[in-house]
Parts: sequence; structure tokens; C-alpha cells
Amino acid sequence: MSDQLVVERVGHTALITISNPPANTWTEDSLPALKRLVAELNADPDIYALVITGSGPKFFSAGADLNVFGSGDKSRARGMITAFGQAFEALAQFRGVSIAAINGYAMGGGLECALACDIRIAEEHAVLALPEATVGLLPGGMGTQHLPWLVGEGWAKRMILCGERVDAPTALRIGLVEEVVATGGAKEAALAMAEQVAKQSPSSVKACKTLIQAARKQTMWSALPMERELFMDLFETEDQQEGVSAFLEKRKPVWKNR
Repeated sequence: MSDQLVVERVGHTALITISNPPANTWTEDSLPALKRLVAELNADPDIYALVITGSGPKFFSAGADLNVFGSGDKSRARGMITAFGQAFEALAQFRGVSIAAINGYAMGGGLECALACDIRIAEEHAVLALPEATVGLLPGGMGTQHLPWLVGEGWAKRMILCGERVDAPTALRIGLVEEVVATGGAKEAALAMAEQVAKQSPSSVKACKTLIQAARKQTMWSALPMERELFMDLFETEDQQEGVSAFLEKRKPVWKNR
């Protein structure tokens, strides 16, 4: 896909490592590669979850290389921000569970990548920020939308409008991450969580994720008919029959993701 994205399969999990030293920045090559990779994972019935992390001990990702925007080339800037949006939209719409293992600095587009995931696990030394306004830009990889949904308008304004950096304990307190682990432990913790995902019916997970994300754009009452319809749709899957049968027979289910 790209020499800046290293992909490994760990059971039913795809482990993606952003590998573009020294700061694991996103590029005009790696962003389209991420979009293509998510499409391939969506089409692979044996993949139930993905974990994304950064290479090395210091950076998850520092976001975009500002040299891309330094020339003032509007055409190149538009192409880059379009690539950011498309890549992280694809990540946000991954049919399974996505987990960001934040192993260090997550800045700008690096944090936006983590925001596009379902769950974020940060190491205790991690620092998270959206500092784009500091250099005359704005978070264009869905950051202005994802951040206030997670932490509320007040903290989103502190981070985006005031350029405030957030350490891992603060990120946990405000709901920006779901767990903080010791330095060096994010990938292991994320893979362990992904292993728990593998115990769930992937068909059910996909339907549940659709409903949870629907809460962002419609009222609870308007989503209830869709909840009931997706519930009934599961009866068209082999996983539903397998799950109930396994429970009644007191054995572990064998999912087929169909």
C-alpha cells in the first residue's frame, strides 16, 4: 500500500503502523494508501478490528509535513486536505472496531487520525493537540467535528482556538481517550481490546456501530425504527444463528462475518 504504512495481521485484527520517521507525518502518498487499505479491510471478512499506532517511542503522528503548505501552492494544498478528509472519513466508516494506540505525540492530523477511530488508548507520556491555527491553518481532517463531539464545545475551543496541549491524564478526564497505560503499553493494550472484539459477532458490531454513530445526527426517537430494522436484518445472517446456538449449546461461537 505504502512504505509509510506497515500492516500486520494479528488474529482477526489488522495492525497498522505509521512509519515515516522522525515524526510519522502523513503525506500525499500515505493518506490515499490509508483510504485504500481501509477499503481492503472492509472487504476482508476475516478482519474484525484494526489497531493503528506510530513507529518509535516518541510520536504517534505529528500530522502533516508543513513543507507541503509552505509554498502557498493552493492546488497542492487542496489536494492534501482532500486526501486528509477522504482518508479519515474512510477510517471513521470502517465496518469493524478501530482503536488508536497513541504511543506519543499526536498533533494536528495525527490527533485527527486518532479521533477518527472508535476508541483511543494513550500512553502516559502522550501529548495531544490540534495546533493548526497557530500556523494560520485549521484542522481539516474532521478535527473540528470529531473533537467537540467527544469532549464538548468548551474543551474543543480550548484546544483548537487557544492551541492548548493536553497530556494523557487530562485527555482521560475530559473523554478524549478511553484509557491511559504505561509508556510502551498502548499497542499491547489495543491488541488485547481488539481480541475482545473478536468474541463479538462482527455482523452485530457493524450494525451497532451504525446505530451509535447515527446518534450524532438525529434524535433518539428518530433512530429507533432503524434500530429495530437492523435488529431484524441480523436474522438474515449466519452469525445470528451461530451466536444463539452457541449460547444454548454452551460453547464458543465460530463467527463467519456473514
